[in-house]
Amino acid sequence: MVSVVPRIRQGSMPSGVPAVSGSRPQPRASVPSWASGYMRGGHGPLFRGWNPPVRDASDEVQQAWWRAAGRANDIIHNSGWVAGAVDQAVANTVGTGLRLSALPDAVALGLTEGEASKLGRLIEQRFELWARNPYECDIECRRSFGQLQAAAFRGWFAPGEIVSETAWKTRPGGQYGTKVRLIPPHRLSQRSEYPRLVQGVRMDQDWAPQSYIFWRRQGLSDVEIEVRAREAGGRVRIGHVFDGVAGQYRGISPLVPALQVARQFDQLADATLTAALIRAVFAATVKSNEPTEEVLKGLLTPQEQARMHSEGLTAFDCWASMQDGWYKGTTIDLGEKGRFAHLFPGQELTFHSAQGSASDYKDQALFLLRELLRCLGLTYESGTGDYTNATYSSVRMATGEIFQITLYRRRNIVAPFCQPHYEGWLEEEIESGAIPFPGGIDGFMANRTAACRAEWRGSPKPQADDLKTAKAHETYRNMGVMTDEMIANDLGVDIEDVYRQRARERDMREEYGLPENGAGTVPDTVSDKLVTQKDD
Repeated sequence: MVSVVPRIRQGSMPSGVPAVSGSRPQPRASVPSWASGYMRGGHGPLFRGWNPPVRDASDEVQQAWWRAAGRANDIIHNSGWVAGAVDQAVANTVGTGLRLSALPDAVALGLTEGEASKLGRLIEQRFELWARNPYECDIECRRSFGQLQAAAFRGWFAPGEIVSETAWKTRPGGQYGTKVRLIPPHRLSQRSEYPRLVQGVRMDQDWAPQSYIFWRRQGLSDVEIEVRAREAGGRVRIGHVFDGVAGQYRGISPLVPALQVARQFDQLADATLTAALIRAVFAATVKSNEPTEEVLKGLLTPQEQARMHSEGLTAFDCWASMQDGWYKGTTIDLGEKGRFAHLFPGQELTFHSAQGSASDYKDQALFLLRELLRCLGLTYESGTGDYTNATYSSVRMATGEIFQITLYRRRNIVAPFCQPHYEGWLEEEIESGAIPFPGGIDGFMANRTAACRAEWRGSPKPQADDLKTAKAHETYRNMGVMTDEMIANDLGVDIEDVYRQRARERDMREEYGLPENGAGTVPDTVSDKLVTQKDD
């Protein structure tokens, strides 16, 4: 076979191209200042001294992991904005829990579409029994499967990864042995060894995870244990979910680009509060050519001057006692009428306060918050609850764009966490005979991928105006470009569940002699007007 890669003779290589296979070309030492190229040829004042190295992603992650995870965790714990935004992101992405939509492949399993659909519905019904009961699904007996999803996704923000185990434990009164164990990612070792152990993940020759090294607490110390990634039959033992780039074997917090911004926001808030407190403090001075004794007498009322003479006090003593009484009282009495100090001619009473304006604080704070919330996958309005200048169109556009990040994280962060535990549960169900499967457990092991095909669906995209959205669905459906299933997916429900419930309600209406519900035939002029009205 002739190679499609042209061969270059060593003697004909141009200058600067390595002759030895595998060596890297090195950049030339200098470039003439007049030469054109990217980044102004490297001679621009903004690029001078800015020469970060290019390294493998695994090296970058390993160097920064501990500090990034610790700082992100501290920000989440101590910043109300970030903590609230994380709560909102969890609510948007997970909600009450992603729902299983079992989709066994009919062709691969030798089933008809009807048989595959019936098998999928049975799997979903049986899965609910396991997923809703913390005693069955959580090895700690604390959380339902939906709560486990939320806890896993919430814990993903600081370390940037989710680590879990598909464990096995039977309990008295329990029906299932498959359990989920959430493992804190910092318990996964950071040790690296040649040739293929990177941050506690041991890999095979293809750099696929083979086993994981954990720190397990034993007594007063921690010991290392190594756990295989998969069992002999292909069942996933350790689930390790993260998002990243090629050459990355551990996750890192999505908050890393915003850690400096979070600190800047805290500093801005503290500095603004300090400035406001300073502006609330003032001092007063009197400019006069007269002696101090005469100036102080001018600040006293006739009653206070009479008391001064009767008690033999000086003007300064009387003024000082007034100040002492003021500070001891520590209250402001607005019941007494205002008092004017009569100064002598040539005297001037001046009040001094800290100068400065906080009018630009809001703009600076909004700018920092937008950058921070962007890393969390939220819009400014969703993260802060401030819809002051928002319109229907702006909210709809912002929600439509940011919701793609929500869908991405559902599919690539939360769903990969759910899938191996679902597969372990389904294997147990088929092996026990609770779910009839073509070929039994042997057929399942031979067709694991086709049998475990599934979608994990969450809550629908938030709508700024449900009426306008409904009219849009109606229009698209009447045009023939949108189906009932597509509309149901937009609303976050399963079309089979909708049809099944509608059939059940129809039978109940017939039983009780109630009229059939359906689409109205009379035009709704009020609704049409609401839909077509312009936004303010």
